[in-house]
Parts: sequence; structure tokens; C-alpha cells
Amino acid sequence: MKKSLVYFLAPIVGLIIFGAIYWNFSSGYEATEAAKTLKIKQEKDAKLLKQAKDNEQAIKEANIAQEHRKAERAIKEAKDKADHDARQAAVDAKEKAYRDQDKFAKQVDRLEKDVKTEKDAIAKLEEDKKKSADELIFLRVYVRQADENVKSLKLVLDKISAADSAARAAAAAAAAAEAAKKNS
Repeated sequence: MKKSLVYFLAPIVGLIIFGAIYWNFSSGYEATEAAKTLKIKQEKDAKLLKQAKDNEQAIKEANIAQEHRKAERAIKEAKDKADHDARQAAVDAKEKAYRDQDKFAKQVDRLEKDVKTEKDAIAKLEEDKKKSADELIFLRVYVRQADENVKSLKLVLDKISAADSAARAAAAAAAAAEAAKKNS
């Protein structure tokens, strides 16, 4: 029997040792597990609290950053609008300059044509003036020559008249002399 006792006794001793270890473990395990669970829960709560504080700080920083971006965006939009307005004003000024340039070029062309027309008219008037002056000189010379011709013709007529009178008087004297010769 000794052998059967060993077979029976060894498992019972092992069971008692196991029961004692299990009992010790079981009673301390729940407390250890509860402590571990409490510790994990406290760590999670601390982590969540820290995360909540970090999130709150991040939200504050995000709001500040958002306000800063809004301000920067407003400044950028104002600058872009000012740049756009300046560009538009420059384009408008450029277009106005081109329109004015075209208008003034057309006006210059028109004025040059007017000046040419007036120069032609002045040249024609100068030519007419010169012709009139030449004609006046010609007429003065002609009138002088006509006056001289009138004077010379008067002299000629006076000479003819005197010659006629002398010829008549000579003819009358010759007729009277002949009549006196005949009457005598």
C-alpha cells in the first residue's frame, strides 16, 4: 500500500498546495486587479483630463490662429482689391491714353490738312496779290503810255490841225490868188 498511498497522497498534497496558492492568489488577485483597474482608470482619467486640457488649449490656439488667419485674409483681400483697383486704374489710364493719342493724332492730321489748305489758300492769295501788283504796275505803265500817246496824238492832231489850217489857208490864199488872177 505504500505505493497506492503515494498515488493518492501526492495529488492531495498537490491539491492542498494548489488550493493554498489559489486561495492566496484569489484573495489578493481581486484586490490587485481592482488596484490595477483603479490605477488604469486613474491613468485614463488623468490622460483624458490632460487631453481635454490640451484640446481646450488647442481650440483656444486654433481660434486665435483662425482669427489671425481671418485678419491676414482680410488684409490680403484688401491688398488684392487695392492691387486689382490699381491694375484696373492703370488699364483704364492706358486705354484712355491710347484713345487720347488716337484722338490727338486724328486732330493733328486734320489740323495739318487745315494748315496745308490754308497754306495753299495763302499761296494762291499771294499769287493773286502778285498778279494784282503786276497788273497794277502794268496798268500804271499802260496809263502813262496812254497819257503819253494822248499827248503825242494831241500834238500830232494839233500839228495836223495846224497843217490843215495852214493848208486851207494856203488853199484859200491860192484860190483867192487864182481868183484874183482870174479877175484880173
